Amino acid sequence: RKVGQVVRCICLMDHPIPNTKDGLSTQIIIPQKQVGRKSDIYVTMVSYTHQVAGKGWFIAMVSTTVETANPEAEIQPGLNLLGPIKNKFVQVSDVFEPLEDGTGNQVFISKSYDATSHFETTCLDVLSIFKRGTGEEFDFSKVKHTLEDDV
Repeated sequence: RKVGQVVRCICLMDHPIPNTKDGLSTQIIIPQKQVGRKSDIYVTMVSYTHQVAGKGWFIAMVSTTVETANPEAEIQPGLNLLGPIKNKFVQVSDVFEPLEDGTGNQVFISKSYDATSHFETTCLDVLSIFKRGTGEEFDFSKVKHTLEDDV
C-alpha cells in the first residue's frame, strides 16, 4: 500500500559543498524544526574519490518526505547549501509498504526506500525481514570481515 512520497534531487557539481572544508564526501541532515517541516531534509555528497564521478566532479543528493503539492520547493533549503549546480535531476517517488508481514504466507516484502540518506531504516527493515523469516535475530558476530576470517 502507498504510504507517502519522497522527492529526490541528484545534482552534478564541479566543486564540493561550500563551508565543508572542501570535503570530498559530506552528509548533512537539516532538522525538520529548523525549516518548519514534519520531516528532515537529507543532503549527501560523494565525489571522484568514491569512483562515482570523474576527477573534479561531485554528485549531491537532496531528499525529503513530500508534505506539500510543491515537492521541489520542499528540498530548496538543501539545494541552497550546494552552491552552483551544473545539472540537476528531480524525481518524486511513491513510498510503499507491504500489506502483510509475511509470517502467514512466507512471502517477505521490503518497504520502499524512504528519504533518509544513511540507509538506517532500510537496514532495520532487512533485519526485521530476517527475524520474521527465520525466527531469530541476525547474529553479526558470525559475519566474516575479511576473506581470511575463519567460518
